[in-house]
Amino acid sequence: MSGDLELLSSGWGLIEGPRVDENDNLYFSDVPNGGVRLRKPSGEIDVVIPKRRGVGGMVFHEDGGLVVGGRNIQLVKDGDSRILFDPGFPGFNDLHTDAVGRVYVGSLRSDPFSDAKERQAGELWRLELNGDATEIYGGVQLTNGIGFSPDGMTLYHSDSIPGRVWMSDVEGDSLVNKRSFIEERGAVPDGLAVDIQGGVWVALAEGGRVQRYLPDGTPDVSISIPDPMVTSLCFGGSDMRDLYVVTGGATDLGGCIYKTRSEIAGLPTPKAKV
Repeated sequence: MSGDLELLSSGWGLIEGPRVDENDNLYFSDVPNGGVRLRKPSGEIDVVIPKRRGVGGMVFHEDGGLVVGGRNIQLVKDGDSRILFDPGFPGFNDLHTDAVGRVYVGSLRSDPFSDAKERQAGELWRLELNGDATEIYGGVQLTNGIGFSPDGMTLYHSDSIPGRVWMSDVEGDSLVNKRSFIEERGAVPDGLAVDIQGGVWVALAEGGRVQRYLPDGTPDVSISIPDPMVTSLCFGGSDMRDLYVVTGGATDLGGCIYKTRSEIAGLPTPKAKV
């Protein structure tokens, strides 16, 4: 890393879904308290989407606005919303886009905050450009971060309960050869982001750190975060080397937003076109 860890904001609930736009505005959600907000480079924070709870992921849309998760998948722009996918599931978590603007999102079939031993597994879904939804695979116990390799030929997907990040090969419109990329013991893979060298940066909830893994799964750079509940991260800035890390509020500071500098640029997230 090439910079110190800077605390940008604190006092929130469980923060999720960070994204940075072309003007360095950082968008983030407060899952239990509701709302999507943006933090301007000046430090001023505005509400973008009021009240909506459970937003675990978001992406920008090419026509403006945000595609957000929660109890369904919606496009929200200038206060107006359009439902993109609502099959009646309890909810959705992290989401990401591929190079053509389709949205990949994991479903939640059970309450992610429940202590129940019996949980119903969810699925990975893809929202197509024509408005259809395609189930990609099932058996996802607690869906979290999603990302693609630089060449778009590998998809990474965090599954928090088994402590794994899965990887699958992209063959046309299909994902094949799903297998374990990394498995963590004593920490929980949550949000993730991929850099231009193919490194996979994973927020380790209950692990108090962000861990970079090389494309072969070897642990590389590790960043300690002063909150054990590290929930997600994203890259931003004109050179895509600003690394933002958000937390779930397991300390007296509450949910926090941190920023540091990476020597390796992150991959930009394509805008949704659904």
